[in-house]
Amino acid sequence: MKSFIVAISGASGSIYGIKLVKELIRTEAAVHLCISDQAVSIIRAETGIDLSGINLLETEDKIRKHFKSETIRYYSNGNLAAPISSGSYKTDGMFVVPCSMKTLAGIANGYASNLIERAADVVMKEGRSLIISPREMPFNTIHLENMLKLSKMGVTIAPPIPAFYQRPENVEHIIEFVTGKLLDSAGIENSLFKRWDGVMNQD
Repeated sequence: MKSFIVAISGASGSIYGIKLVKELIRTEAAVHLCISDQAVSIIRAETGIDLSGINLLETEDKIRKHFKSETIRYYSNGNLAAPISSGSYKTDGMFVVPCSMKTLAGIANGYASNLIERAADVVMKEGRSLIISPREMPFNTIHLENMLKLSKMGVTIAPPIPAFYQRPENVEHIIEFVTGKLLDSAGIENSLFKRWDGVMNQD
């Protein structure tokens, strides 16, 4: 069974992270989930999904019920003693979806002040796959320099930019395309979107 860390940081576009977790569970991958405090409120505002709890156990119970999975593991972003904070704990890689510019800066500069940043640091030092989906526009020079620094270290930079050749009919189709591309970046087979075949569909 493959094992992935999924981090949802405090940026708009939390629905991409939620969809990614669902698809990883569908492939029977083990998921280690970390959601920043700010992301919890953004998820509620953007999707109506309330994953907040009075303690870790209540939050994890809510998450498992929402994703209909008893195997998903949830860690508080302040828990720097979590298994995923150590390089000796093996995973197949990590996604940060969406990735705020603050989290991007923390990862790019090795700050590791919370579990998301520490887990990303561990994944990089162990030579594992790290895929981040920076959610901001327009990018300023600092954002671009941080992304370039990570790209030079082998990190995949995958902004949630949709394509329209497949003629999406609704928002869900756009979300599926972006999620499919993220899974592609990790080498995970999926059929979430129509792949380009050289023929443009015409009405």
